[in-house]
Amino acid sequence: MLLTREELDARLGGAARAWLGEALAEAEHSATHDGTRSATHPAAHDGTHRPGHPYAVPPWELRYAEAGRRCGPEHADSVRALLLVEARAALPAVTGLYEQGTAAERRAVLLTLHRLDLGPTALPLVEDALRTNDTRLIAAAVGPYAATHLDPHNWRHAVLKCLFTGVPVDAVDGLARRSRGDAELARMLGDFAAEREAAGRGVPDGLTRVLDLTVPDTAAPTEES
Repeated sequence: MLLTREELDARLGGAARAWLGEALAEAEHSATHDGTRSATHPAAHDGTHRPGHPYAVPPWELRYAEAGRRCGPEHADSVRALLLVEARAALPAVTGLYEQGTAAERRAVLLTLHRLDLGPTALPLVEDALRTNDTRLIAAAVGPYAATHLDPHNWRHAVLKCLFTGVPVDAVDGLARRSRGDAELARMLGDFAAEREAAGRGVPDGLTRVLDLTVPDTAAPTEES
């Protein structure tokens, strides 16, 4: 769960709180002043200007990478999410931070996508995460952003990817809403279960739960007397 600024301030030591305040101020400054978005340019990733090179990494993006060391790995996702939101990070910066980041930095991007004004443009990042076998990335990828923007075909495959890799289906945001009455998802789940059983392998615990959710809601509306 991502923590708020107030929750972080209550948990961080003095030095970490001061660092966070400076980092968020830099992110806010970037959001309100026109500047270069250079995270997409690997040549500028050391934060320096180069002769004839127009790009330099904004300070808040460098802070993004430092979050775990400065505030502790247990708070890194929350700190990085706050930086992205405060900077009003646009797609180029978000994509650069994801593509050049560690697994932890990529996870924080995925966890924050629904808080940014990106529409469906960041779907390639979700799709990339779902192609991996990193359960941390997969769990982050099936959050609120995917629930809103993934098309039915890719969303169904995301659910199956969770079952296949052992990611708890509780990680799938909007699971009940999007599964209800989905006959195609029910068919895919049945095929997946049959394949597992034929291979002598167990069926994931969450499969039956999701299958039950695919049953259409046939309850008739109650008329007011």
